[in-house]
Amino acid sequence: MFSVFDELGNWVAFTLLGLSPDSQLGAAVQFFVMDVAKIFALLVIVIYLMGLLRAFVSTEKVRQVVAGRPKWQARSLAITLGSVTPFCSCSSVPLFIGFVEARIPVGITFAFLIASPMINEVAVVLLIGILGWEIALLYVLAGLVVAYVGSMVIEWFKPERWVEAYVWDIKRRQQAEVQAQTGGFRARHAFAWQEVMVIVKRIWHWVLIGIGLGAAFHGFVPEAWVSTYLADAASWWSVPVAVLLGVPLYSNAVGVIPVIEAMLAKGVPIGTSLALMMSIAALSLPELLILRKVIRWPALALFVGVLTVAFILVGYGFNWLTL
Repeated sequence: MFSVFDELGNWVAFTLLGLSPDSQLGAAVQFFVMDVAKIFALLVIVIYLMGLLRAFVSTEKVRQVVAGRPKWQARSLAITLGSVTPFCSCSSVPLFIGFVEARIPVGITFAFLIASPMINEVAVVLLIGILGWEIALLYVLAGLVVAYVGSMVIEWFKPERWVEAYVWDIKRRQQAEVQAQTGGFRARHAFAWQEVMVIVKRIWHWVLIGIGLGAAFHGFVPEAWVSTYLADAASWWSVPVAVLLGVPLYSNAVGVIPVIEAMLAKGVPIGTSLALMMSIAALSLPELLILRKVIRWPALALFVGVLTVAFILVGYGFNWLTL
């Protein structure tokens, strides 16, 4: 699906700049170009489509439809959508923004943000090959539970109050929506494109910083370092350490599978390995930097805290089950 961005990264890093694919700098540059192109393309496309939708259908109608559903049903739909979208944590942020703009409750939207990077059908197939279908199924179930319960906990704190004003400026946006809805397609297109410009202008530098940090870790922190560091860490602190180590190691669920396989080969417990996988996939530093421009520090801290505790508990659970 995103192979065009991989090819762009390869062309810039290895053809245009002449870097070696086997070098740390080459890997970092390729990753940076690929991810910058992918994230900005998703930002533009998703925000534009959401803006166009709002120019045809008022956000009040969207809110009423969602509000008319039972919370468990809306949350389950968000998790289902997240489970079938092959996005990494940063790639999920554009849809998160679009959902918030459409007035979908923020607690429900967090369910999507948690589920999307964690549960990936390709990663699940690879896990079946490495660990067997029983462990892979348990991983999927754990991801669903974390997304469901985690979003419920976040919703309990009423995170709507911590959304940045430029995303949640209801009065201004409703007036602009009404004007677009009474005009033709040209007016609707102008409204949607204005939404793209406003949001991308606000967060573009944070996207570059976040992806830059992720690329640096991707290129210069070898997988062997992670697996070696935790290879002899069967004690109680191994799982929390694995979760903390996973935060800066930005990748998606599929990309981290080779790391998990190497860790298991070195004797790292399954729970510790899967806790690292969840942390890398759903709690990355680049994602947090981008999210900070959408939600304020209290919501970000709540998101990190809930997922950290959840991943640690999942890690302990899998270690206990596989004793």
